[in-house]
Amino acid sequence: MEPNEAQELQEQQEAALEHKLQPVSFSMAVLAVLVAIVTVMGHRTHTEAVLFQAKASDQWNLYQAKKIRQNDTALATDLLSTLQLRDAAAGKKLADSYNAHQEKWSEDLKEEQNEALQLEAEVKLAERKADRFDLGEALLEIGLVVSSITLLTRLRAYWYMGLVFGAAGVVVAAFAFLVH
Repeated sequence: MEPNEAQELQEQQEAALEHKLQPVSFSMAVLAVLVAIVTVMGHRTHTEAVLFQAKASDQWNLYQAKKIRQNDTALATDLLSTLQLRDAAAGKKLADSYNAHQEKWSEDLKEEQNEALQLEAEVKLAERKADRFDLGEALLEIGLVVSSITLLTRLRAYWYMGLVFGAAGVVVAAFAFLVH
């Protein structure tokens, strides 16, 4: 066998090996794209949770402010009822006004509390979704790394194992859309 023939044979063998690894390379590219998509979805969901938490905090602050006003008004009403006023009719009118505010604020407090609790529920939901995206991202990354071992070892078992991890990552990330 001549040296040229040996070199041609070696080149043909390398080309055949590269051809066999094309599906591995392609699947790695797909896994990388899926990792990017799931990462972005996870980041957006985490941001959504933070925004809902800020809204819930604002809502609790509003509740607390109204509760303080209600308590201040109750104190003023109690004070008016214990004092002797020169103009009893004006004092009664003022006390009645305070009592009307008390009733309105009692209703408002229930609404503010319900809204704050709903926002807290949204925070928990967004966090559960974000957890699914994070786990899906981790599984996809593991799949990508395990698949890349195939390029080093030329053993297809790593590629199959990487595909299994990748499929698991896609399924887990997809479940984030089903969380209620």
